[in-house]
This record gives sequence, C-alpha cells and structure tokens, in this order.
Amino acid sequence: MRPALRKPGFGPEGTASGRTRRGRALGLLAAVLVLPTAAGLTTVANAAPADTTTTTTTSAAPTTTDSDDEVLAPVDKTTVAETTKPKATTAPKATTTAKVTTTTAAPTTTTTTTEAPTTTTEAPAPPPRAATARSAPAPNQSIPGVSKVQWITDRRVALWVDSPAMGSPFQVQVLLARDWNAKPDATFPALYMLDGLRARDDESGWTIETDAASFFADKNVNVILPVGGESSFYADWLAPDKGKFYQLETFLTKELPPVLENSLRTTDTRGVIGLSMGGTSAMSLTARNPGFFKFAGSFSGYLSTTSLGMPQALRYAMDNAGGYNVDKMWGAPSNPAWAAHDPYVNADKLKGVSLYISSGSGMTGPYDQPSGIPGVSTNYAGMGLEILSRLTSQNFATKLNKLGIPAQVNYRPSGTHSWPYWQFEMHQAWPQVANTLGVPVDAPACAPGGAIAPVANANPWLGGCVTGEYGVPGGVAQDFRNGRIFFSGGTGAQVVAGMIGGAYQAIGGPGGPLGMPTTSETGTPDGRGRYNHFQAGSIYWTPQTGAHAVRGAIRDEWAKQGWEGGPLRYPSADEINTPGKDGAVQGFEIGAMYWSPANGANAVQGLIMEKYGSMGYENSWLGFPKTSEIPVKDFGRFNAFDGGNIYWSPLSGAWSVRNGPVFDAWKSQGYENGRLGFPIGDARDIPGGVQQDFQGGSITTAGDRGDLHFR
Repeated sequence: MRPALRKPGFGPEGTASGRTRRGRALGLLAAVLVLPTAAGLTTVANAAPADTTTTTTTSAAPTTTDSDDEVLAPVDKTTVAETTKPKATTAPKATTTAKVTTTTAAPTTTTTTTEAPTTTTEAPAPPPRAATARSAPAPNQSIPGVSKVQWITDRRVALWVDSPAMGSPFQVQVLLARDWNAKPDATFPALYMLDGLRARDDESGWTIETDAASFFADKNVNVILPVGGESSFYADWLAPDKGKFYQLETFLTKELPPVLENSLRTTDTRGVIGLSMGGTSAMSLTARNPGFFKFAGSFSGYLSTTSLGMPQALRYAMDNAGGYNVDKMWGAPSNPAWAAHDPYVNADKLKGVSLYISSGSGMTGPYDQPSGIPGVSTNYAGMGLEILSRLTSQNFATKLNKLGIPAQVNYRPSGTHSWPYWQFEMHQAWPQVANTLGVPVDAPACAPGGAIAPVANANPWLGGCVTGEYGVPGGVAQDFRNGRIFFSGGTGAQVVAGMIGGAYQAIGGPGGPLGMPTTSETGTPDGRGRYNHFQAGSIYWTPQTGAHAVRGAIRDEWAKQGWEGGPLRYPSADEINTPGKDGAVQGFEIGAMYWSPANGANAVQGLIMEKYGSMGYENSWLGFPKTSEIPVKDFGRFNAFDGGNIYWSPLSGAWSVRNGPVFDAWKSQGYENGRLGFPIGDARDIPGGVQQDFQGGSITTAGDRGDLHFR
C-alpha cells in the first residue's frame, strides 16, 4: 500500500499527536499572529485577501490559473506500492546490497502481465552452453566517487556519493531524463529537489508523498533527490550533532556535481526547488553560490530566518524534528552565520536567477479536512506553519520588488502546510523550470506501433509512451511512463519494468550478458515473487529480497533444483566473484550457490552453510563444494568439498571431516551407516596426531594410519 501522508510539523511531517500536537500548534499559531508587528513585517498589512491570488510575474511562464477552485484543483497521483527492506541472506559470504525502502509504479508489486506464461518452466531456455561454463561477467557498474550504486528502476538510480567533507557517503537518488535510454549520448540539465525538516534517511519525501517519479517521466531533466538531511537546512554546520556533521552545502555544490556530470550525463545547467525547510535552503544556496542555479523555487519556505522570533522558532522546530541543536548549525543568533544563510538578508544576490515563490494562506483548502470552525482545518499545525511561511514569503517578495528583482510569486487563497499542495506547486512551476533550463515544457508526441502496440494496450499500468521506438542491441525498445517494452523477431514484444527493470539496467540491459527479454514480467507460482526470463538468464524479485539476476551455470543448477520452489528459494544477492580463488557465488534465501571451474555449480545451505562459513568458506581447507546437499539416513545431509565433507544430522549437528586417514578409516566402516555413526565434533590435535569423535566412538591418527575406538 502507499505510505500514509506525513503529518505536518515544522516541515513536511510531524510526530506530535493528539492533544499535545494541537496545543503546540495553537501556541505557535498564536505566536504567528503577533509576529507581523513584533518582527517588523509591516508589508503583510497589504497581503492579498483570502479569496484572491496575488502574482508578481517574471518573463518566465506564469501559473496558468488564478481562481481558488482552479489553482488548487486536485492533481491525480499514480498509484504506487511500497516495497520492504530485504532480509539478510543466510549466505554471509555472498553479501547483498542493502535495499532502500522505495515506491514504484511498476508491476513488481501490483500487476500481472496477461500475456506472459504462468510458470517459470514455460519460458524459453537460454542459449546452450557447457554445464561448467561460468556466467559471463556483468559490466562494471562502479562510478568514481560513489561507494554504492543501486538501480531502483531503469530510470531511477540511488547513489551513495562519497563526501570527504562529511566523512561518509550520502545517498542521492536520481530520476533520469526522458531520453536517457533512447539517446545514450545526450546530456541533460539538473533539477535539485530538496526535502523538508523531517527528511528521511531512506527516501526523499518527493517520491514518497508526491507523483514526482511519474510526473518527471516525460521531462528531459535529471531530477536530483538528496536523501536525508533531517533538520539540516542543507547547510555546512559549525559542529556535529547526534552523530552527524552536516556539510551539505559543500556536498551539493562541490562534491556531488562532478559525479553527476562525469557519470550521469548531467550538465552544469541547474535549478533547485524545495518545500518548507527545502524552500528556505533553495533560496539560501542559490544566493550563497552565485551562478550555480539558474532557477530557484520555494514552496512554503521560511524566507526570513533572522527576524525577531525566527531563531527561536527554528530552535524549537529542530529540537522537535530529531532533537537537533540549532547552535550546532549556525551558533547563537548573534553569530554572523545566521545572516549569511538568511534568504531575506541575501536577496540582492539573486539577481539574474529565475525565481518562483509560493505559499498558501493557512485556511482550509481542497486537500484539508474542515474542523468545526469556519476556515480552520483539522491540520492545526499545518495552518499555523503555512501562515508563518506566508508572512516570511511576502516579506521576502517585497524586498525583491524593491531591489528590482523579478519573481513569480503565488499567494494561494487557501491551503495548509502539507504535501498535496507542494505536489500542486511542483506541477505549476514546471513551465518556468523548463523554460529556464532550456528543455521543452511538453513531451513530444509518441504512440506505440507494430508488435509493441498490442502489448502496451494489454498493460495499461505502463502509462503512456514517453519516447518513440529506438534501437537497442538485438532489437528495439520503447519507454513508457512506468516501464519499457522490448522487441525482436526472435523474442517478441516483452515488458520489463519496476525493480526488475532496474536490475536489468544495472547488468547492462539488452547489451549486457542477459540479452533481450523472452517473457514479460510474470508472477511466480507461489504468488510471492515476480520474474522475467531473458535470452541468457532470469531476474527474480520479491519484496523481501529485491531483484537479482540469475544466469550461467548457477541458473542451470538452480533451475534443476526447482527454481524458487527448490531448497534455496529466491536469490537474495547478485552473483560475485569469490575473493582469493577462481570462482563465483550467489546468495539465496536459504544458502548460496557456488561455481568453480573444476566442480561446476553446487548449492550449500542451512546449517551446513553456517558451518562452512565459520571455517572460512572456499578459502578454508574445504575449498569449493563438489556436490549440492545430499540426504542420508536419520534425516541427515552432507556436502562434499574439495578437501573433505560437512555432515549434519538433527542429533549430531554439523561437523567437517577432512580427507585423509580419519576420513579413510571412517569410510572403511561405512561412513555414517557404520558403527561410528555421524561425527559429533571436528578433528582436534592430540600428541602425535589428531582425533575426531563420532556418535559411536572416535578415530585417532598416527602418521598415515587411522585407529578406530568404539564405545
């Protein structure tokens, strides 16, 4: 289900509830109502009445409507489904990348493709290959200056960008431009979108609470979404607090741009928009970094931070939103850092920037639930906060006017401090953003045709097309709002979308080792996961494990054991090379599949896997597995390895037996079927040799001979 909207606090979400929150909100509202005289904000006496919209127009495109009903008409949202964080694999050697909690409109969580087969066994087999052949290596997806890359969809990627200033990576998600896939040599301008005071560490509020991912799917900009920065004001702090030392101005303006420009085909033409705290920061960062942003937009921002009462308001808000101390950010109110970050104080530095400023009135709007008091909604905190935003925004706009700096200013006749209004402003600001950044406002006309058309029509969840057909290795493709359709004469037209589409992109898409898709996305027989088959492999997804490709000899063996219905269940990690030895390993929910040139692909799972790991995996004397798990008597199991075996039974546990005299002596008695039974411990050193205990006795060695001792 879609996450619930975050409750408004001093920013996009609040944590106080019930009577406490209402009391604090009413107290803040009372303070707000006396601020015009206390803070000297005399210009608000001429504020527009509640039933009109005041607009100061720039040469950029103005908003298109001006009545309360039209301006605040609801904006449709694309239905999305929330995925959950994957659980850790039981194969610790095959480490998996931690997943961010994210939303996607793709059918990896919601839609069954009607034309795809209903079971995995019906899919076309990959091209023939030797049973012992290693998987073709995946393309190198590393990016200089980035510690981790995660493709969420084919046009949404999460980067953990190294920040020397902060001493740790900081996550940024990017919604890639419309023509990212269709025009691989093209570059695109950037639109930074800043979050509010309660910014989460797993995902931007813009993609959680608004239709940003769908809205920008047909726009030719790279949308840059910093993830995290709760209570930061995207500033360089004076001191660390709560384990974080924010240096986000340095990060956003110095450390991040080279990564975007060198690796994500992003130009140095940039705009920035933000809501609440992010609106304040959009104006502050633009003023403090001349020439960096060509466009700056504030939605319900606080555009005067040094006016009487504002430092105290920020202190309260930041303490409430995470327990942060405002003194660690800019020091005491007398510190020059406060004025240096105040949009009002630095308004003169915004000359030449295309500006967009908006705020509601705090009165009940179409997205609010009315209370019993006329004009007052049940969003008491959001009402007071929006009034505060309105006062500071009007004061800021008045100063711009005195300085002769044009701005698109929209004083909405209603609306509280909450996400639906910020989504609306995102839509309204787009024409001005597009004109400033030099991209078309509207997407070019397109329509699916040929073999792609009936597949698109059968899958309306894909949304409309956003590109025409374009060539890819092995065929053609067409991008839609929520996924892609690929076609070749040999594979037909197939849908790839959502997190499966992201995993496909990460491994190189049709030009990578998987080749073209041979099925559309399909639900697994157990109803838990989804998959696509490709010419040389598959990608499987579940909410718990994420999406991972399975290919080569590892896929062959996994399929032989029953696919996801077999003992290993679903893949929980990508295939990686084994360190120190020539081989590969892939983690699954119940173990791992290993491949080596000598032994091929074999599965290790459960408590045998745990024992194998405790001994050092393939780097121990055991080496690579030579067999998958084999059942023996009394519900026992064993795997054979290069250097010996690991045996397990419910009564004896899991223990290793090394090749050599002990193993030979045990073999002479019929292994676990003989008088000695299962091992109950590993071999241990004794004077002159080693000894290993079994259920029915022990074996000691001296030189090359193993002596049996029965109980």
